This record gives sequence, C-alpha cells and structure tokens, in this order.
Amino acid sequence: MNLTKGNVKKILFTVGSLNQTTQMHAIASHIPEYDCYFSQFYSDNPIIQYFVNEGAADHTILGGQFRKNSDAYLRQHQLKNDYAQTVYSNHYDLVVVCSDLLVPTSIRKTKSIWVQEGMTDPITPLSRIVKALDLPRYWAMNTSLNGTSNLCDIYCVASEGYKDHFKRLGTDEAKLVVTGMSNFDNVAAFAYNNFPHRNYVLVATSDIRECMGFENRPSIIRKAVAIANGRTLIFKLHPNEKKERAIREIKENTPPGTLIYTDGNINHMIYHCEELITQYSTVVYVGLALGKKVHSYFNMAELIKKTPIQNGGKSAAHIAKICRRYVEYNQSLPEFLENELPSIEANRQKIAC
Repeated sequence: MNLTKGNVKKILFTVGSLNQTTQMHAIASHIPEYDCYFSQFYSDNPIIQYFVNEGAADHTILGGQFRKNSDAYLRQHQLKNDYAQTVYSNHYDLVVVCSDLLVPTSIRKTKSIWVQEGMTDPITPLSRIVKALDLPRYWAMNTSLNGTSNLCDIYCVASEGYKDHFKRLGTDEAKLVVTGMSNFDNVAAFAYNNFPHRNYVLVATSDIRECMGFENRPSIIRKAVAIANGRTLIFKLHPNEKKERAIREIKENTPPGTLIYTDGNINHMIYHCEELITQYSTVVYVGLALGKKVHSYFNMAELIKKTPIQNGGKSAAHIAKICRRYVEYNQSLPEFLENELPSIEANRQKIAC
C-alpha cells in the first residue's frame, strides 16, 4: 500500500466530459484532507481497451476529444492524473465515478460512489433488451442505463424525480441519495455574465449523429426557424459535434443574421434567451429553472419532475460530505446505508429549508 501525507486515505475520481471533470474537481476541492487523484473514464476489458487504443471509441468519454480536454484541464489545475490506475502504485480507499456503464474490476473491489452528471438518454427498445438480459450497459449504445448497474455502493442524484427514475430502472432505493447536481444547482448565478445578445431564440444541439444515432438536422433547423418566427436565432453546437458539417447545415437552412457559436458559456446564453430549443441536452434544466419556455425531445412533465434541485451551488459539498463519511466508515455497507446515509440526506433537506 502506497501511503503519502502521513497515511492519508486516497480517493480516485473518474472523469469524462469537461462537465464531469469540473464536477469531480469541485467535489474533491471540498475534501482537501484526502489525497485525491483523477483518471479519465476507462475499462480494464482487453477488447474495449483495444478499441480505445485504435480510436474506435473516440466519440465516447473513453477517449478522443473528451480525454484530450479532460487531460488538459487536469494539467491546468495541477491535479494528479492516474489514468486507469496505471501511473501511480496506489491503493484507493474510495472511487467516485462519473458513469457505471463500465465498472472496472478494481473499482468493484473498492468503496464506490456514483455521481449523476446530467440527464440520461431516453430508454429505447434496445435499452430494455440489454436490461432484461443483464448485458453490459454500454450495449444500449447511449447513456440511458447510466446509473442502473447497481454495482456502486452509493448513487448521488439530482432530484427526487431522478431518484424515482433510477429506482424504477432497478437501482437499490437504499443506495440512492438526493444531493443535487453540481453545475446545475445554482442557475441564479448565471445572471452575472457579459453575453452581448438579447431577445433571441437559442438552439442547443446534441451529438446524436456522433453517437451513432439518426437525426434529420435540416428538418430540426427549419422547425427552429419557424419557432423563432422572425426573432434572431442563435445556435450553440455540442462540443462533440462535427462542427464544419453542422455550421454548413445551419447556414443552408436559416435566414441571414443567424448566429452560430462553437464554444462559449451556454448557461449565459440561456439566461438571456426568450426561448430555448433542445434535443437531448441537460441544459434544458437550466432553461426550466430560469422559467424559460423550452422545447425538448423529452416529455415536459417528466423534465419538470426531474429538474435538479437548486441549493445555491452546494451539491459538490453535499457529495463531498458523503465521501468523507463513507471513506471513514468501518462497518458494512448495509449498515452505512441504513444508519448514515438517511441522516446525511435529512440534514441536507433541513439546510435547504
């Protein structure tokens, strides 16, 4: 066992997209008394590792631009990168994961906490088959089964609506705790920005095609033009999209004056928009929490029910408190779930009131 800082316990955080990476960094910042490390989401399955090395998984958080961006972020903030637990000879006392679509063997042998990072994709017929046959969750070819493996010890979710959602999909209710979701728990803070435009309709696109799904993008763009009905249209592209193709399609199907952003803070854009058009994007919750008129492929009643709780940006601190209590707990998991986790959630609710 490799110990540093006077036998301080070690915690590994798996990261993926920049959203997931910043969330994990925020959690770790609240527990500085522990020795924290980070790793891009990974698999110890030799076949999956082969596809990752060959670039076949570059459209997922296993590699490609996702890993490049996350690695750059870790370097920028001088965070210790223990990719796939291969850089340091560490024994970890706790692993905090951003996805349970893949759970490496080493993590299954360690205390683990799953953290919700955004909305999950819709359940499809393929998702139901994968779930029914207990096949690997990633065979669903989307994120619809993220949070449903039941392989982690604790599941931190965004809202009571999501707690019900994961319970219905088979995650043990005793493991589920509402903490809020970092980056989506304080939309009021987005008022402080210098985005220059006003009175527009904002379209937040998704990377459906890059994730091997079908999308008729020209049709979607034309519907957005109809919704705008003469108002200025602004498109904010998903970071994982093929930008040149998306920009060409937008220019071919929109009137002059349409604006296209490939980067920038979309939360600031949402704050100043009149109407928000989304597909499968977590940012729809920002629009709902801000009281905007929104469009989504998801059922609106379900979205309203699942909207992340607003707690003034305290979600990361709540999750960090669970990490601290669990990593120091010396009894069994069932005892922690019965005796400790409910009291942590009750205290969060008391503070919220």
